[in-house]
Amino acid sequence: MVEGRTVRILVRTAYGRYVGDFFLPASRKSVSDTVDDDRIRFINLTNVVIDETQRVNFVCLNKSHIESITQL
Repeated sequence: MVEGRTVRILVRTAYGRYVGDFFLPASRKSVSDTVDDDRIRFINLTNVVIDETQRVNFVCLNKSHIESITQL
């Protein structure tokens, strides 16, 4: 099992707003450490609310579509 913690983040894209849980591995100190890693092309979120109206269990977002990320 990979050690780490879950943080709640808001991801804004041109297509919508996604609020969800993001797993931050123990080897990373912040969300930006993971997002800035060029080897990672997608951001995975669980327990997601899309545009404050739709709830889904899982979303995988392509980093090239992300405009901003805020840790809540």
